[in-house]
Amino acid sequence: MTEILVHAEAGVMTITLNRVERKNSITSDMYGAMADALERALGDDAVRVVLFQGHETVFSAGNDIGDFLHKPPAGSDSPVFRFLHGIASFPKPLLASVCGPAVGVGTTMLFHCDLVYAGDNAAFSMPFVNLGLCPEAASSLLVPQMLGYHRAAEALMLGEPFMAEAALEVGLVNRVLPPTEANNYANAQARKLAAKPISSLVETKRLMKKGLQPQVLQQMQDEGESFRRLLVAPAAKEAFTAFMEKRKPDFSKT
Repeated sequence: MTEILVHAEAGVMTITLNRVERKNSITSDMYGAMADALERALGDDAVRVVLFQGHETVFSAGNDIGDFLHKPPAGSDSPVFRFLHGIASFPKPLLASVCGPAVGVGTTMLFHCDLVYAGDNAAFSMPFVNLGLCPEAASSLLVPQMLGYHRAAEALMLGEPFMAEAALEVGLVNRVLPPTEANNYANAQARKLAAKPISSLVETKRLMKKGLQPQVLQQMQDEGESFRRLLVAPAAKEAFTAFMEKRKPDFSKT
């Protein structure tokens, strides 16, 4: 599909979000395409590293709200949960290059990447509460671990953006660059990894993650159950209706 571009070269599979006119908001079909790409990368010995990237002006505005309302995730086998499980359990190195807004899953997916490079225009936000929902992608576990509880509460409860330098300070990103350089730099780093012994990379990643991996997958399952329940509750209905009507939501009666 044209909205997700997949290209493999020199041991690196690059997955590009290519829906810039809609701020790279992600549809169910796009989640499916990315999940399929990860499965192909897993089974292809020629692919040693996977790199996610967007445009220099925007990484992702998160879920496409209209598509999300018409095709809500119905279960653990839905495309969005296939994708989230895929990045959480992917054994090979995962990298991301992030410029501009990274909203919702555009931020939470980064907690499953091994290396993240950001343009100095990157703005990260997780506004799930503002939509009457709860965190996903095991972010309710991983964000407090990385940011500390109080910063995590600020990020997840207020849902306000934090910029690239703040992300660098807490360790969410490895380096901040000019937006025009971020994708190329991330690709160069990915190629460095692809030139290393894949068995050593996979084993190093496994050892770093093995203590946390069962918790991550369980938290993802628990979040998914809560997310699906809240999705049909009054607060989410009001939030989505207000979004579509371009007005401020009123949660006073929810």
